[in-house]
Amino acid sequence: MNLLKAASTVSLLTLVSRITGLVREQLIAASFGASGATDAFNVAFRIPNLFRRLFAEGAFSQAFVPLLGATRERDGEAATFALVNAVATVLAWALLLTCIIGVAAAPALVWLMGSGLEQFDTATVMTRWMFPYIGFMSMVALSAGILNTWKRFAVPAVTPVLLNLSVIAAAWWGAPWLAAKGIAPVFALAGGVMLGGVLQLAVQIPALAAVGCLPRLGMTPARFMQAWRHEGVHRVLRQMAPAMLGVSVAQISLLINTQIATHVAVGAVSWLTYADRLMEFPTALLGVAMGVVLLPQLSAAQARQDLTAYSGMLDWGLRLVLLLALPCAMALLLLPTGLVTVLYHYGAFSATDVDATVLALRGYGFGLLGLVAIKVLAPAFYARQDIRTPVKIAIGVLVATQLMNLVLVPWLGHAGLALSIGIAAWINAGFLLMGLVRLGVFKPQSGWLGFGLRVMAGNLAMAALFYWAAGAIDWVGLHAHWAQRAGLLALVLGGSVLLYAGVLGLCGIRPRDLSRKI
Repeated sequence: MNLLKAASTVSLLTLVSRITGLVREQLIAASFGASGATDAFNVAFRIPNLFRRLFAEGAFSQAFVPLLGATRERDGEAATFALVNAVATVLAWALLLTCIIGVAAAPALVWLMGSGLEQFDTATVMTRWMFPYIGFMSMVALSAGILNTWKRFAVPAVTPVLLNLSVIAAAWWGAPWLAAKGIAPVFALAGGVMLGGVLQLAVQIPALAAVGCLPRLGMTPARFMQAWRHEGVHRVLRQMAPAMLGVSVAQISLLINTQIATHVAVGAVSWLTYADRLMEFPTALLGVAMGVVLLPQLSAAQARQDLTAYSGMLDWGLRLVLLLALPCAMALLLLPTGLVTVLYHYGAFSATDVDATVLALRGYGFGLLGLVAIKVLAPAFYARQDIRTPVKIAIGVLVATQLMNLVLVPWLGHAGLALSIGIAAWINAGFLLMGLVRLGVFKPQSGWLGFGLRVMAGNLAMAALFYWAAGAIDWVGLHAHWAQRAGLLALVLGGSVLLYAGVLGLCGIRPRDLSRKI
């Protein structure tokens, strides 16, 4: 398998997801702006997302995927299918209980996340509607782990498009329909989220059946007890314990930051959310795509004790991070007003909202390289079934983040929250990298100095273009000429890509140099 081709496939499909995600945010921004209603929706949506990242894409995936890859590599298909059935059964029971508790405890959860919300009751109602979303998405995470292990990357990568399309439909048609009936239109967004969860799970079924690994859920007490006795379930749970601590550290940081934001200003949660969506665009295209591709392959290399392949894949991933994430960071830092105005500056989204979102985006942009690098470095530990080391680092980063908040938030307001996350990402990535080097499992290959200098040359050329475009074009003033503004941004971004590729080519970097087969 060609790693670059596989990562490119995931990245391309993720691009479709992120484009529809930006359209989703555009519609929400134009319809509701940055208001008490959008703050309520964003907090309510973050609650099931927090649990999803904690249990599904976080601790569960980190514990399950390496074990699944190692079991398939060593024990064969029959043992792998038995593991999948047992884990899926126990997961289904756990999710059912979690969703019941979550719906009942919605007021307390909203208070923990955003006690300063202007529309607290609205957020509570939407949390009750959307909390079962965690159940659908946790089963989607199980399916993604299976399909990625079988090297079927397309369906998991494109699945989030269905959520975006559902929320787009809700904002476009559902919100006006509710408004006509005298119901707060923001509730339509909650309905769109739940529809998206159902659709995302539904498309996994034929994909899993195609690889012959559709889980058989045992929803009787006897079948649950049989699944519970499977050794693989207990191995996953043992690995999940430290993983849950590690992921919970990140989610505790998110919870604290959201809580702080609700007290900074009305709209602060929304400004951070809109900026976060832009920051997640390159993070998902680059970091998530490479992490998805690398984790099963690193797990297999670890199971074979092939440390040369293991180290080589990490070196390849980190070079791509520098090559592709650094120019994206330049765009977020030097051209944020152009990006924010073209994407969000319509309808209820005012020039004040633009300025506030730009400040947050610059904070995230500062840490983008670190955020993407973490997506490559952390799976290197998970593949070794070493979750404790990232956990220890995450705890230290949590403390550092909140100490920075004490200094930065009084000075920079909501933008201080974004900047503290950006700085913390660099700290996290740095300690992960040092840990791998000290373990002796990652040995950087030769040529890094020359490679880094050539990449920097290309980025300096791009930075000059971005700096000129930021000052020469009145992005906010072109509000009435949205097509012209969008065209100018497309020309600037397209020109920057050509300029970057041209400088890299002159410096001797070719696409074939980045290809890696395993």
